Amino acid sequence: MTNFRLLFTLLLLLFLIYVQIGDVSAKPFTGTYGINYGRLADNIPSPKDVVRLLKAAKLKNVRIYDFDHNVLNAFRGSGLDLVIGLPNERVKDLSSSADTAYTWVKENVQNYIKDTNIVGIAVGNEVLGGGDLDLQTALFGAIQNIYNATQRLKLSGVQITTAHSQAVFSNSYPPSSCIFKEEVAQNMKKILDLFKEMGSPFCLNAYPFLAYMGSPDKIDINYALFNPTDGIYDEKWKLHYDNMLDAQIDAAYAALEDAGFNKMEVIVTETGWASRGDPNEAAATFENARTYNYNLKKRLAKRKGTPRRPKSMLKAYIFALFNEKDKPGPTSERNFGLYKPDGTITYDIGFPALKSSSSVSSHLSIKV
Repeated sequence: MTNFRLLFTLLLLLFLIYVQIGDVSAKPFTGTYGINYGRLADNIPSPKDVVRLLKAAKLKNVRIYDFDHNVLNAFRGSGLDLVIGLPNERVKDLSSSADTAYTWVKENVQNYIKDTNIVGIAVGNEVLGGGDLDLQTALFGAIQNIYNATQRLKLSGVQITTAHSQAVFSNSYPPSSCIFKEEVAQNMKKILDLFKEMGSPFCLNAYPFLAYMGSPDKIDINYALFNPTDGIYDEKWKLHYDNMLDAQIDAAYAALEDAGFNKMEVIVTETGWASRGDPNEAAATFENARTYNYNLKKRLAKRKGTPRRPKSMLKAYIFALFNEKDKPGPTSERNFGLYKPDGTITYDIGFPALKSSSSVSSHLSIKV
């Protein structure tokens, strides 16, 4: 009996040690605040200088839209957590060939992960709800092949996701009425089933800026900017919303619940406000951008959830780190950056500039 108890105790201790150690890989998201590091410009700081800037600003969670090796090398030993992207133009290739996906993961993840904290792979961006139906169909295969490759290469700490725009939703007002559009529902269901198996979240690009621009006569801009306002009341859920971002996120939760995925987490992979726009983009102003991003920073610092999911701490990646002069589209697309191309701040929300000590912002400091 004594030997049995000793053996039982030893096994229990080993089990507890295993549980505590678990997967030693980096977590996909630390805290609540992250940043999108886009590089569609030839006048922004080098990747090494960007790492220095991110560390000075204490921005640990970073997303890029590709897998550029110059960036991956610059992030070596930085302690920053990086989500790399598979661009939309590569989705079909990796969907049609498991071997191609395996080689891609080996060359761009396994070869770097020892020194570069690659915590996630974003497969495509805003594919579902877009105009390329073949690409929408291919997305599931690319996600599955990449996931299988990470399993074969024992990269279990790398989270696989894909980000969606508001175009995948129907009837998003009030939040409780939101469902997935019929034309995306079939592909979405397959991906969500796979994400449930993988433990991946639902990633949402949520822009109150765009929603307000679409209906400025119907939406109170203060509601979009996190300013004091009466907000809205969702009669079905009996919940009050004092800002649009929370409502957009809970609309996503409603669509997930309707599809049968009640426990899946929603993470905001893009949100921001343009500081400059075309004449028909009147809301894209310096002051509105500063107000939105400063208030968003305060909102995330509270480390709380949404009205529908109060216990699920909201996490968001801000769009974007820099103004990117080569982005196509309206002027607003090139003016979402928290920083100008020279590394100085676009407006003061508490982050330091890259170079000049006189530009360092400290009096609006908010812990993120």
